[in-house]
Amino acid sequence: MKETVYRRYLLTVLLSVLAFNYVDRLALGLVLQDIKVELNLSDTQLGFLTGLAFAVFYSVMGLPIARWADRGDRVLIISVTTGIWSAAVALCGAIASFSQLLLVRIGVAVGEAGCIPPAHSLIADYFTRAERPRAVGTYMLGAPLSMVVGYFLAGWLNEFYGWRRMFVILGLPGLVLSALAWFTLKEPRRGASPSRTAPPPEALEAPSAAGAPPQQPGFRTVLRTLWTNATFRHLLFCFAVSSFFGYGILQWQPAFFIRSFGLKTGELGSWLALIYGVGGLLGTHFGGAWASRRAADNEALQLKAMAIIFSSLGAISVAMYLAPSRYEAFGCLAFVATAGALINGPLFATIQTLVPQRMRAMSIAMLYLFANLIGMGLGPLVAGALSDSFRHWAGEESLRYALLTLCPGYVWSGWHLWRASTTVERDLKVVLSVD
Repeated sequence: MKETVYRRYLLTVLLSVLAFNYVDRLALGLVLQDIKVELNLSDTQLGFLTGLAFAVFYSVMGLPIARWADRGDRVLIISVTTGIWSAAVALCGAIASFSQLLLVRIGVAVGEAGCIPPAHSLIADYFTRAERPRAVGTYMLGAPLSMVVGYFLAGWLNEFYGWRRMFVILGLPGLVLSALAWFTLKEPRRGASPSRTAPPPEALEAPSAAGAPPQQPGFRTVLRTLWTNATFRHLLFCFAVSSFFGYGILQWQPAFFIRSFGLKTGELGSWLALIYGVGGLLGTHFGGAWASRRAADNEALQLKAMAIIFSSLGAISVAMYLAPSRYEAFGCLAFVATAGALINGPLFATIQTLVPQRMRAMSIAMLYLFANLIGMGLGPLVAGALSDSFRHWAGEESLRYALLTLCPGYVWSGWHLWRASTTVERDLKVVLSVD
């Protein structure tokens, strides 16, 4: 019973950290128009700021942090990096130029790189293969919760106090979570003590024949192992492609509703918080629950279901950006938010089962390296550049057509998920026989 309570508490704390890890990016997207006006920036500059400039440091720093997480104290990593990005978010309120905002966002990126890979690795140690889709799905509830905070709270804070004070207020909770993680979470690699709850026996790594702890594989060995895994390769491509189109759309979505439908940030934040918050929570919960109950230990079926869901999002997204009214557009967005969240738990749980234990954090870091450099880095930049290039004939509606251009990318991502479903059983046999 004590073990069950602690594992639930672990997920709650990690979920909360994840929620605030995403908040600043959503809040930044919501106030892009205000920053554009105050600092006199172009859409291309804003796309660079929210995309490539952030993604390069977020992605590259994720690799050494993940290497550390695969052999070191993951709780320490989560705590320290949470404190770093929270302080940097608060500093966003003090900037006075594009270059200053760029430097502060780099600091945010470096800190936020230490959140997700160590958390996934820690969760995989505490939950069995059959339990992981539900556990990871619970952890990933932090993403839709961040939508609630990042859109609703940020929208109204910006309207009442301005975007500078908004960033200061949003940075403070992360400092509290940093301390909470440090003082209350337990790293199982430190060894069990009366106050620590050990992970399930099957999740612990066996010592070597001499009784020494398992050796950390070299960086080249990790890269070779991950790349020769066909299923992981397709999931890597899927995540990179979906991030390119998804980040390009998501970062500019608030600006689209402001420009095309004349919404203010408070009202818009409320709509987006409701849609992404409720839809994301329901989708993430039921996706993880379905995988653990109806498709436990059947990753091939999970991936096929994800492929069908993802491919359908392209058509619904097209309908959203062609919608003549805000209400029709919000209706389509609700479907996309809910259906898209269904894959969160099964996808990341599959990855953690698919790779050797000492490569779990690195597998997530590699996934985010390519996804963020290609997706977060180039997606918003390309969307902004398309919007600027369409402006001469589309005027204020140029952003609508820029986002419309990105919608078919969901089908491409779905194809990689389907291909992964055809190789996952073979690759799992290899990994599970070694572990």
